[in-house]
Amino acid sequence: MRRSIMMAGAVGLTLTLAACGSDASESEESTETTAAAEETGTLTVWVDETRQAAVESAAASFEEETGADVELVLKNFEDIRTDFIAQVPTGEGPDITVGAHDWLGELLTNGVVAPVELGDMTGDFEDVSVEAFTADGQVYGLPYAIENIALIRNTALADEAPATWDDAIAAGEESGATYPLLIQTGTEGDPYTYYPFQTSFDAPVFEQNEDGSYSPEIAMGGDNGHAYAEWLQEQGEAGLLSTDMTYDIAVEAFANGESPFIIGGPWMIESFADLDLAVDPIPTAGDDVAQPFVGVQGFYVSAQSENTLLANDFLVNYMSTDEAQTALFESGARPPALTSAADAASSDPIVAGFREVGAEAVPMPSIPEMGSVWAFWGVTEANIISGTSEPVEAWDKMISDIEGALDS
Repeated sequence: MRRSIMMAGAVGLTLTLAACGSDASESEESTETTAAAEETGTLTVWVDETRQAAVESAAASFEEETGADVELVLKNFEDIRTDFIAQVPTGEGPDITVGAHDWLGELLTNGVVAPVELGDMTGDFEDVSVEAFTADGQVYGLPYAIENIALIRNTALADEAPATWDDAIAAGEESGATYPLLIQTGTEGDPYTYYPFQTSFDAPVFEQNEDGSYSPEIAMGGDNGHAYAEWLQEQGEAGLLSTDMTYDIAVEAFANGESPFIIGGPWMIESFADLDLAVDPIPTAGDDVAQPFVGVQGFYVSAQSENTLLANDFLVNYMSTDEAQTALFESGARPPALTSAADAASSDPIVAGFREVGAEAVPMPSIPEMGSVWAFWGVTEANIISGTSEPVEAWDKMISDIEGALDS
């Protein structure tokens, strides 16, 4: 089992400090005692059903090689964030929990997570996965999976990937299918799925710092935001976008061969088992690259853990192996965050397609302010598409409402 230079150095520092002020015999005894305490500790890890088997396998190797114990606690994924925030301050939470990167802002605000020391292994992961777990120059999660949307193409109806929105619509109309292109919308909108089109107008939701983290300054207002809003209106008036198009309707229509294109993620693929598919970059609607959000799954260490070195050892040296990351990929069908495991998984062209798009995507903002954006954002887009709101006026009101919520 490979063990990182960083972890060996961290343990060594602990042992050195434990030995200070003693003679050689006392130092040796202290070192042995500290090592024993560290290696025979117990880690409590929260997992959900999807990740359980993969973590169990890595934990078995960890226990055998270190003498430590790992207790897995099965949780519903939807409950983990709330329970972690509530229990960690009381000392009742786990040492490690599975989680999503966009929880990070809330977890930091509540002081419940500690940095994960990737050390010399940082470069072994896909850049965007580390970027997603980074805040204030520190990494707070061990990434294991990346997910994002892309353009899913029925190759029987379209033999080439369109570069622009207009290209896609033209190809869709030429195919003779019912719908030139499918995008789930609904009456409340879907800004997550629409975001790559918005970024192609250079109207990102928040300002982004050099390290990839976000500042709480709204960046989707002004002329660029107006241009995107007007584009939404135009597509709605042309019948190319519709609030009647829900997720279920879009997936069923694509599965039935009613469109050559659908915007969606890997979670859709099993519904299209009877189709020959390709996964392509999302076509641009504006003058810039269409960048979807990327979500990263990973593991957090509790700020109240009494076994932080042991927790880091488990994550960095056992959950970041090809075996562990591949097992997590096979259970969740999301491209691995570890580059070597992602390379192997990319022998599947569908996985390779999503991975290629994800490499150019932007992390979902993990700052707490993101929670104030969603409700205003989606409804505004839906109202512009349906024609019930004038685009520029509605977009400006949305910005004002969001800024008011952020200031409150």
